[in-house]
This record gives sequence, structure tokens and C-alpha cells, in this order.
Amino acid sequence: MKQDLYDHIVAYIVENQNKFYRLAYSYVRNREDALDVVQNAVCRALENYGGIRNEGAVNTWFYRILVNESLLFIKERKRLPLGEEDQTEGQYEEKGFEPQDDLYDLINCLDGDTQTIIKLRFFEELSLKEIAQIMEMNLNTIKARLYRGLRQLKVNMQEVDV
Repeated sequence: MKQDLYDHIVAYIVENQNKFYRLAYSYVRNREDALDVVQNAVCRALENYGGIRNEGAVNTWFYRILVNESLLFIKERKRLPLGEEDQTEGQYEEKGFEPQDDLYDLINCLDGDTQTIIKLRFFEELSLKEIAQIMEMNLNTIKARLYRGLRQLKVNMQEVDV
């Protein structure tokens, strides 16, 4: 049973690795950092796979791990002393994964939970119910934050156009 679950998780990770990279990249905005975040999430998932009770919940379980690893990475990066921060002048941009317009920057201006909800809903095409499970929030809270965030994006986009 445990080996079957482990094999299922490994197959799921391999099958969806590009989606996971894209989501991590949307948070950290750097190729190497996104790869590190995905690697950390995979390691954490494989270390703790025994805690899964329902094999059908692997999708939401892994997304929760990935989002938490992304947020943890961002938090740790903010704690670095000024001299140790990554230099952005020679930063590599991953073609095909970076946003093509200002919409992405506007999404990043929203609060953390709203950003995560919008990214999971529209970039990863997850259902609101799956997002509620990933974020461990009530479905109605997810809906309210999503629609409030979309309204704020609309206002911000109109301000940019003016």
C-alpha cells in the first residue's frame, strides 16, 4: 500500500513538473530559485507521503506543499542581509514562463492570499473547491477573496490605462 502511494506520488510529480515549475516561478521570478522551490517541495512531499490518507488528495496536498515552499522561500529571501541579496543585473529570464504584460505585476501587488488564489485559479486552472482545500480555507472565503481581488485588479488596470 505505501509503495503504491509512493509510486503514485512520484508519477504525479513527474507528469506535472512543468506546472509546478511555472507556479513556483510565478512566486520567485527567477529560474534557479523556482527550481530550488520545486525541488524542496518534492523532497518534503516524498519525506511526508505517509501522512496522506486519501490517494485522491495528492493533487491538493502537493499544491499546498508547493505554495508553502514558495512563500517560505520569499520570506527567507527578505531576511537576507543587504550584501547577500541576489544581484538582478544578470538575471536569466525563462522564455515561455514569464508574464508578457503588466497584469502579472498587478497581481503581485495584491495581498498574499489573494495572489495565491488568483494564480491557482487562472494559471493552474484549479477549481475553487481545490483551492479551498489547498489553502485550508472556507470555500466562501475563497470566492470572496477571488472576486474582491479581481475587482481590485480591474481598478488597478484602469488606473494604469489612464
